[in-house]
Amino acid sequence: MFKDSKRPKSQQSGLSQQNMIAHGTIFEGDLKSEGDFRIEGVIKGTLFTKGKVVIGSTGTIEGSLNCDNADIEGQVKGKLFISETLSLRASAHVDGDVQTGKLAVEPGATFNANCQMKDAVKALKTNLNPTLETGAKSEQTA
Repeated sequence: MFKDSKRPKSQQSGLSQQNMIAHGTIFEGDLKSEGDFRIEGVIKGTLFTKGKVVIGSTGTIEGSLNCDNADIEGQVKGKLFISETLSLRASAHVDGDVQTGKLAVEPGATFNANCQMKDAVKALKTNLNPTLETGAKSEQTA
């Protein structure tokens, strides 16, 4: 008689819409979730999620972050593995290693990191030596 079809799929499957680490909270250890996160406190360890992570202006991650999308206003010290888009707001401060699909940086953001763009790396490898991929023989000169 009554259907749940009007409720969002995340509520139908029992997943919360957004997890939050509040300002003043310090979480130490590894954290894994399927949902989105908003971080206003401190995480010392690893955060792994398939959702979006928003690090607010008072938020800090010391360790590693692995997610689909990230929007950073606060601080990150460590390794970032972002499969889609990393957005750095003007107040962001990132130190460490970054691997992402796309990067958006607002003026004023601090970005002291080794950065690897996943899609660009694939394109570089295929364009690096196109003669070998097509089966043509390369000429050698003395």
